[in-house]
Formats: sequence, C-alpha cells, structure tokens
Amino acid sequence: MAGIADVKARVAQIVDAHRDEIIAVGEAILRAPELGFKEVRTADLVAHKFAELELDFRRGLAITGVKARLDTGRPGPTVALIGELDALIVPGHPFADPQTQAAHACGHNAQIAGLIGAATALSAPEVLQHLSGSIVFFAVPAEEAVEVEYRYGLVRQGTLQFVGGKSELIARGEFDDIDLAMMIHTHSRPQENGLAAITASNNGCVIKRVRYLGKAAHAGAAPERGINALYAAQIGLAGINALRETFRDADAIRVHPIITKGGDLVNVIPADVTLETYVRGKTAEAIAAANTKVDRALKAGALALGAEVEITTLPGYFPLANDPELGKLFLANQTPLRGADQCRQLGHRTGSTDMGDVSYLMPALHPSMAGASGDGHAVDWQIADPQMGYVEPAKALAWMAVDLLAGGAAEATRILDGYRPRMTKAEYLSFQRGILREERWSAATVT
Repeated sequence: MAGIADVKARVAQIVDAHRDEIIAVGEAILRAPELGFKEVRTADLVAHKFAELELDFRRGLAITGVKARLDTGRPGPTVALIGELDALIVPGHPFADPQTQAAHACGHNAQIAGLIGAATALSAPEVLQHLSGSIVFFAVPAEEAVEVEYRYGLVRQGTLQFVGGKSELIARGEFDDIDLAMMIHTHSRPQENGLAAITASNNGCVIKRVRYLGKAAHAGAAPERGINALYAAQIGLAGINALRETFRDADAIRVHPIITKGGDLVNVIPADVTLETYVRGKTAEAIAAANTKVDRALKAGALALGAEVEITTLPGYFPLANDPELGKLFLANQTPLRGADQCRQLGHRTGSTDMGDVSYLMPALHPSMAGASGDGHAVDWQIADPQMGYVEPAKALAWMAVDLLAGGAAEATRILDGYRPRMTKAEYLSFQRGILREERWSAATVT
C-alpha cells in the first residue's frame, strides 16, 4: 500500500496535469462576478464541474450553494473542503460587472478554482483507494455580508434565517454531516504574511441597518418646518466617532458605517435616511458591549433633531478560531515547499468571516496563501500569480484531506477525539437568533 507521501505526490501530479483547467475556472468566475445569494452562473459552473467528475451533488442550498459528496466506501469521518461563490461591489474594478458593479476583489474565484482542482485529484481512483470516510466539496454562497437591505428583506419574507451563507447552511442542517472543515483564502501581502499563513483568530461581528425618519419640507422656502433625517444621521455618526477612544485596544473593535440613502431631492429636507454598519470585535462579549454604545449614539442623533430612528441588529459572524491541530498539518505541508520563513503563524486579525461560525461547531481551518496583488476589496486587487493563486491551493486542500483520511482516517479521528466544540448547534442557533432585534425609538418619548 502506498504511503501518505506517495499519495500526496500523486495528488500533486494530477493537479499539475489539470493546471490549465483549474486556472480557467478561476478566470471564468473572475469575468462573471455575482453578489451573495445571486451566484447563479457561478453555481452552474460548479455543478457542471462536479458532474464532469461524476460526483454526487446537490444544488440550490441556501439559494445557490452546491454540495458534492465523495464516499470512499470505508468508514471514517467526513472532511469538508469549502470555497465561496460570491463577489463584492467594487465600482471601477477592471472586471466589475457593468450592471451590478460586482467584482472579485477578495479572491473567492480562486477559492472555487482550488476547490475544483482538489476535487479532481481526490476523486481519482488511485488516490481515493487510500482514504477512508468521506469528503464534501462545498461551494457556499454569500460570505460577504453586503446588501444588507436586500438580505434583510429575504429574512423578513422567510426565504432566509440569516444574512450569511454558512450561517444559513448551518441552520438548514447542511453542516450536520460534516466533522471537520477547511478552506483557503488568497492574500496579497507576502512580504507581511509570507506565502502561507494562519491567523490565531479573526473578529466576529453583528450587522446593523439604521433608518432615520424625519419630516419633509421645502429646503429653501421653509426648512424650519421639516425634521432633517440626514442631520440626525450625521450626529449619530459623530457620536460613533466620539466613542472610538472608549473601545479597548484588546477588544479590536471596528465600526464602519455607510449612508446608503441620504435623501431624495436636493430641494427637499431629507425625511428618510438609511445607514448600514458592522460592529466587529474579538469576542462576543466585546461586540455586545460596543453594540450597546453604538445604539446609544444612534439614538442621540434622533434626539438632537427630534427625529425617529429604527435600529435593526442582525446576527453576523462569530469570531474565527482556527484549530491548532489542523493548522499544524497545513504548515507541515507548506513549509518544505515555501521555506520556514515564508510559512507564518499570525496573531489576531480584525476582518470577519462566516467560517468563524463553523469554527465554533467543529475543528475548522481558514489559512491564507499568497498569489494576489493590490488591496483587498479595492479596484487594484487581482490574482497576480495564477500558479500560487489558483493551483497551489488545490494541492493544499487535497493534501489536507489525505493527511486526515489516509491510514484509516487515523489523523482525523485523533483530532476529533481531542476536540470539544465551543457550542452545540442548538446553542449556536439560539444565540444567533437572539441577536435579531428591531427597535424604533423616538425623541418624542423623551421628556
């Protein structure tokens, strides 16, 4: 029987043999970006590739998710390899959709390319025969928590429970048959992060939609007869800014609101103004405390102008906690290739991901690999090195599956035996559902 090193070598050969196809997947998605819960063409491409590999798959999960299962025929745990389908809104990006302004400025197109490459290698009989348990290849929707108004509408009409893809999939039971999970993100700063990196943790967040309601009036002839909702919002935003020095550095709080509607006509006092924001932090407790302060600031804006404010707080993402045992396997594979100085364990990072939700329920890993250039979520982001951005993650994902499921799945079993989830699924859902809150507050109630 072949050793693990031999199986991994065969995986690398298969991925390299399909290099052009893997890159083509990433480039095709780059040129057809779609926003979360709308990734129809991207899901079609994934389904087509799964069908070509003769994988058993289901689609339409949380609207657009596609999930394939590869069963070895031998007992053992199930490992999920994950890629994200969605893009961002980045006007001015060279590959932005001209209608929606969606663009892959975060590398999710590379995630799907790597996922398809890993599926190609692991489904080969000469690889699969050495593994036990099962592998899930999971293309998931809507990691980027954007278009809050649109997604909240889906929640209100009962189409969704949550505004994030993995959260929704957890609620629908699509992670119930998975024991361990991992994915790989692309980064653009090898001088800072090395060629392969693992963070200790990432921020979680709650998501907020805020609506100020005033009174319209002629802006030139009779502004005193109106109640300016835009000015109320400006004071609320100023209050948030004044709070920043009250946040402890150790809590890594980030609050970054935008105005999505600032009025209707320039000669009408704005009567309906909306904001969106996240409140991010290192722990659930820190997020909750900061969120209370933010609500207080938002109400102050309404009080100052005599307006009303509607504050909707939606469950966002849990802080990410990368599993240390999975991290060791990832770095053990990458270090001989990249060099010890290029494989780094990083501290806390202040971005958020719904992989954090998965990490509260099972051993999960969300490392990153180089291959991009530019700034994430910006117009200059691109996959600058197709080999590193598209092809090497395919090998890395597949090697992790081999490590975990070869030898009777001994390594996966060992990790699971020593793992204690931070929450049960029931506890997780109860916590997340408890965050949703709609509050309407009026300055008129204050005496």
